[in-house]
Amino acid sequence: MNKKVAFYTLGCKLNFSETSTIARSFEKEDFERVDFSEKADIYVINTCSVTENADKRFKTIVKQAQKNNPDAFVAAVGCYAQLKPEELAAVDGVDLVLGATEKFKITDYLNDLSKNNHGEVHSCEIEEADFYVGSYAIGDRTRAFLKVQDGCDYKCTYCTIPLARGISRSDNLDNVLRNAREIASQNIKEIVLTGVNIGDYGKGEFGNKKHEHTFLDLVQALDRVEGIHRLRISSIEPNLLKNETIHFVANSNTFVPHFHIPLQSGSDAILKKMRRRYLTNLYVDRVKHIRETMPHACIGVDVIVGFPGETDEHFLETYHFLNELDISYLHVFTYSERDNTLAAEMENPVPQHIRKKRSKMLRGLSVKKRRAFYESQLGSVRTVLFEGENKSGYIHGFTENYVKVKAPWDPSLVNTLHQVELTNIDDDGLVRIAFVSETVSA
Repeated sequence: MNKKVAFYTLGCKLNFSETSTIARSFEKEDFERVDFSEKADIYVINTCSVTENADKRFKTIVKQAQKNNPDAFVAAVGCYAQLKPEELAAVDGVDLVLGATEKFKITDYLNDLSKNNHGEVHSCEIEEADFYVGSYAIGDRTRAFLKVQDGCDYKCTYCTIPLARGISRSDNLDNVLRNAREIASQNIKEIVLTGVNIGDYGKGEFGNKKHEHTFLDLVQALDRVEGIHRLRISSIEPNLLKNETIHFVANSNTFVPHFHIPLQSGSDAILKKMRRRYLTNLYVDRVKHIRETMPHACIGVDVIVGFPGETDEHFLETYHFLNELDISYLHVFTYSERDNTLAAEMENPVPQHIRKKRSKMLRGLSVKKRRAFYESQLGSVRTVLFEGENKSGYIHGFTENYVKVKAPWDPSLVNTLHQVELTNIDDDGLVRIAFVSETVSA
């Protein structure tokens, strides 16, 4: 019988794409992939270290694996595994910890699947992570996450990602297009472009800083790939989101009017302490430009509350800045100290109860912003891609501009595109629809 392997992924879409690539390497070695809740011979946990919660969840997930099979071999890979390999190796039940350069060669380390008293560590100095491994993940039958870039050359004072993933480097354009065609051939309707800093696309391997292609070259080439119905750009830095890219998306065949642009703070003083590469006036300019070219676009924002030295005045500056900005929703992160970052050593840390209070205020603002955006779209005709789950008798889907809609469950709608009219907002905050057309694409 083939040995069984199960995977658990913490963190971002990039981690999901890499888990899929690692899973395919197991399939080539004749392992059978099963769900993490099932009994397996090997459990692979792809870790994240962006927030404290991701660190804490790791131990819980290891316990779950041990409960499913006390004799199973447990391996940890990913960002946390690179940053704190010995810490993970010391967790009861962990047998193998692989760093940034080793994770894609995991099957080479599995000659002996017997349990270890202490986790075995194979991790590199992060400077050695100078090569690129392309990957993509198929989250469900409707969309795929396509990795186009890895690592980051920015030195934001709160962030450990450069320590966990190394320098900025990109897949070459031919490989990206090959992966996109492979995804399209599997009847997947939407591709989400992912990376650590995708606007920096084009930097080659081995620290080559020359951009062979730009991010604009990438989106123009992907727009010409046949069989892809939708392309969505994931998070992109405001200083790297150029006007020509915004114009191209506005007139594109497949790129959808949805941008997710990290802000982190609406206070220029805090942005400078964070060592971000822009100030609020540039951010306002980007939002304004999107609204001028695509009035119906969805604009999401990342924001961090409770950064060291953030006074009440700084926070209110952020709150009012976001309140007045024509955006659609927020992703709110409560600042947490990370080892080996400059921010962790800064004076005037914000007390935890104040961080929580500020986070709650911005989450409330996000609900208000999303509601206002949804209301602005009522009466319009949009195209919805329906997803695969029956949720309490309803099927859900997203419009091209990221309005979440619901309709009575109908299995024939799964993974199809329909033109619909957005009619009203339901009690749960989702939008009800009326069908305008037959299937746009099955």
